[in-house]
Amino acid sequence: MVGYGIVFLVAALTTYLATFPVRRLAIRFGAIVVTDERRVHARPTPTVGGAAMFVALLAALGVASVMPQFRQVFHGSTEPLGVALAATIIFVVHVVDDRRGLSPPAKIAGQVLAGTALSHMGVTMFFFKVPFDGTWVMSPDLAPLATVLWVIVIANAINLIDGLDGLAAGIVGIAAASFFLYGDRLFKAGVLSPDNIGPLIAVIACGVCVGFLPHNFHPARIFMGDSGAMLLGLLLAASTLVVSGRTDDPFSGQTFFFFAPVLIPFVILGVPVFDTAFAVLRRARSRSGLSTADKAHLHHRLMRLGHGQRRSVLILWAWTAILSGVVLLPTYTHQGNAVIPFLVAALAVALYTMFHPEIRRQGADRDAAPLTLPAPTSLPSTDRAEITPMAEPAPAGPHPVDER
Repeated sequence: MVGYGIVFLVAALTTYLATFPVRRLAIRFGAIVVTDERRVHARPTPTVGGAAMFVALLAALGVASVMPQFRQVFHGSTEPLGVALAATIIFVVHVVDDRRGLSPPAKIAGQVLAGTALSHMGVTMFFFKVPFDGTWVMSPDLAPLATVLWVIVIANAINLIDGLDGLAAGIVGIAAASFFLYGDRLFKAGVLSPDNIGPLIAVIACGVCVGFLPHNFHPARIFMGDSGAMLLGLLLAASTLVVSGRTDDPFSGQTFFFFAPVLIPFVILGVPVFDTAFAVLRRARSRSGLSTADKAHLHHRLMRLGHGQRRSVLILWAWTAILSGVVLLPTYTHQGNAVIPFLVAALAVALYTMFHPEIRRQGADRDAAPLTLPAPTSLPSTDRAEITPMAEPAPAGPHPVDER
């Protein structure tokens, strides 16, 4: 654990320190997210914080490569190079998207290319356990497709949940820590081979998130942007591919996950996966494009209930921690009823979410508000002549940005 702790600290400290110059450069070159009707931040804010994450990823991989503990991971394996190459592809594509905007097909093409690089370098699953149908060995024809689809799903799920300050970084940090503990548990049980890169990538992703959160928690001084969210999604996809898909041993699903251990990542990432699934259904029902932005995500719904940004983020963090506990604790206790405390915690969070005093107070304020009649939809002709047209707004100057 000492080696993993060193890599974690390198990732966290590098991200934290690199974010300062990245923020200054973002302001200098105009990488600013302005406010509009579909965003919840109150002032223009620098973006492309993913650049600091990318630098930290490379630094952490470099440090790990010279540590004796990880010699088996790096010696004679192309997987670390595959992760670095895929991360470079997805970062470059989406940093261009942050600055200039790319069409959805162009962004998907970048994700497909990154997933292909992972697969070509060996970062792919070997086994796929089908419920009640045994374990399938992934053929060379199916493995690249499965890897690409996995990257697209996980990366876009993280990107969609990145709507409030600190939300995506916190959720990915909790999920990555859970994947690391799960992979370490399999390794100590002799199920996962010592050269598996999954736990290392998970601990780097966790460190990157911890280092970025001081800059990103509400009120955020910088956003990670699509370049950061997609990078985190890629790291989670790579880690889960080689942890969940590299063993057919029954231990990988010690209790209720015995039938489908590949579902473990989807349970831990339940918040972004659930939000993504409903976003797809919602946009399909309204016949709008999958890339069409709206304000109906889970975090938007929590804010409409009356929770502020911080409380909404903490609630979704709590759900991620609970779902992670549902997966992790049975693998340590070997008992299915170990999930009962987490079910109780889930009930407590649900009650807190629905019956927080602030929600009741806002409901009482709405009930006490005087009844107002809607404004008329048209004016009499005699009044229309008295209405002068609005003056043209002055040209917008540079957006003020907090220079702290």
